[in-house]
Amino acid sequence: MLYEIAKKAIALYIILFHRIRLEGRENIPDKGPLLLFANHPSAFDMFLIGTRIKRRIHFMAKAELFENPLFGWVLRQIGAFPVHRGKGDAASVKMALHLLEQGEVVGIFPEGTRTQKRNREKKIGGAALIAFHTDAPILPVAIEGRYRIFSKMRVVYGKPFHLKKPEGKPDRDDLYAATDEVLDRIYGLIGQ
Repeated sequence: MLYEIAKKAIALYIILFHRIRLEGRENIPDKGPLLLFANHPSAFDMFLIGTRIKRRIHFMAKAELFENPLFGWVLRQIGAFPVHRGKGDAASVKMALHLLEQGEVVGIFPEGTRTQKRNREKKIGGAALIAFHTDAPILPVAIEGRYRIFSKMRVVYGKPFHLKKPEGKPDRDDLYAATDEVLDRIYGLIGQ
């Protein structure tokens, strides 16, 4: 219930105070498990993306956001779950895989942190690891613009795809190469 109320309130704010151009919404599957990978220029990205898709998205969010009891409760109510960055977090990977098994949408920012433009040094292997352990398609999403009042922004939804799984157990190089492929597809949507 809180999810629907928050989604409508944020959508109204976006409609009133931003000029958003959406492209490729026909690429969003109506049902079935889905990994949504997006760039991350702002803390507001999760809300912008979540209000523009009919389906509920369960975003991985940094664990520090859940330390505040009230804000952590709100994040959980809207479907987010914590990930401890900088180390392997088996619990968040298991949660993502469980949600995908239930046919849900899991949202991940494969750079692991906010960044205004493509930085080849910023990437996490966990996003690719999850993709390798599921048959869920990946929906690349790119956000372009600044969250300033009445500013122009663009959200582009690419065509879903699958990463080619490596032979045997993926190593660190496989994970980073796959994350680079995902990021190339995301940033390619906005010409970066």
